[in-house]
Amino acid sequence: MDPRCIGSGSPIIASFVPFLLLFSLLVVSTSSSSVPTSAPGGGNGTTVMFRSARELLRFQRIKARLAKTRDASVKTIQACMHYSFLHVVVVFLAESPDGDVIDCVPTHLQPAFEHPKLRGHKPEKEPAERPRSSGRHVGAADEDEEEDALPQTWRRCGESCPEGTIPVRRTTEDDVLRASSVSRFGMKAWGGGVARHDSTDIGHEHAIGYVSGSQFYGAKASLNVWPAQVASPAEFSLSQIWVISGTFGNDLNTIEAGWQVSPQLYGDNNPRFFTYWTDDAYQETGCYNLHCSGFVQTSSRVAIGAAISPFSSYAGRQFDITVLIWKDPRQGHWWLQLGSGDLVGYWPSSLFTHLGTRAGMVQFGGEVVNARPAGAPHTATQMGSGRFPGEGYARAAYFRNLQVVDWDNSLVPAAGLQLLADRPGCYDIAGGSGGAWGTYFYYGGPGRNVRCP
Repeated sequence: MDPRCIGSGSPIIASFVPFLLLFSLLVVSTSSSSVPTSAPGGGNGTTVMFRSARELLRFQRIKARLAKTRDASVKTIQACMHYSFLHVVVVFLAESPDGDVIDCVPTHLQPAFEHPKLRGHKPEKEPAERPRSSGRHVGAADEDEEEDALPQTWRRCGESCPEGTIPVRRTTEDDVLRASSVSRFGMKAWGGGVARHDSTDIGHEHAIGYVSGSQFYGAKASLNVWPAQVASPAEFSLSQIWVISGTFGNDLNTIEAGWQVSPQLYGDNNPRFFTYWTDDAYQETGCYNLHCSGFVQTSSRVAIGAAISPFSSYAGRQFDITVLIWKDPRQGHWWLQLGSGDLVGYWPSSLFTHLGTRAGMVQFGGEVVNARPAGAPHTATQMGSGRFPGEGYARAAYFRNLQVVDWDNSLVPAAGLQLLADRPGCYDIAGGSGGAWGTYFYYGGPGRNVRCP
């Protein structure tokens, strides 16, 4: 047993914690509703303040959804200890390696089915046919995929969710209130997160490889995971695959998956597996992970939003994850697969307009949010490993074996890959092809440095 999985708190003391939490929630709820929600700041000793009635309503709805998910749990996992009896869960709040609490929620009671377009929807069976490989070479790094498609901290102590349930990382009220805006909790900041080729999104900086001008039905790549240093809670660093359709305006559709470090979203600096989707250019629809309804999870082994462990180290062993997103030609849904065969779940085609049929672009690479004001020194938030591509293997972050899914449901190399770095002095990218890695690139950087003041 990992010693970090053993709680240090006293069970007697811990047993009082739920009562204290309940009391604090009542205080927050009472004081929140008694303040003028349009006031710019707190007053009369209140601890929660909302900028508008809309934010207060949004907060109350989120609270109700979080409570519904907790109540549906048949097992709760934290610090290698759980107690469950007739669907009522009692947990000793001992110290956990990453602070996460995982609720095992019956698949049919997951948040996805609260979406208006998914009422009455039942989880689909696994697709009968996966994308066919183009016969690429398999390198030594691929052998690790068979061990565990996504090693996560919550499973380090041997716990798992039973069949027929999905692991849901518990979201707390603190997580919600930590967001820059309650009304946009779980969503990307205004400006979106896709690298535009005609201009740079304000605050969002990218180093990506992309293919466009054709019809794509999915994408696959392996990317190594790093504990990227994030300079400010308002910023994040991520590495992912984007599957895109529509125009860079009000109707952009995207499906995204990879790893990210986001103190504001998760409350720590751990690299975490994440998903995202939108069908209106990040304006009102879609969200990270399971923070809103939409994505249907089928896996009982992978917790979306949970920490990835182990991860890569400078000049040491490299750990990567393989992500495949593809459109099932029979049902039309977009499925997410990790490693050589673990299916996480799917985005129903009914969520989208343009992605209801196909994608017109695929992007691979890194993204950083620079929240520094205009004229201030650039952020020191790292992309990837925080090293420039020229340092190469075991030092710089990479994507390898870049592939797309064609009209025939076949995986083929990402031919004609274009490389783009918004600010090469801050975060750069350099690619190549051949051998066991197929089409690949190194990317990333430290942010602020002599080339990026």
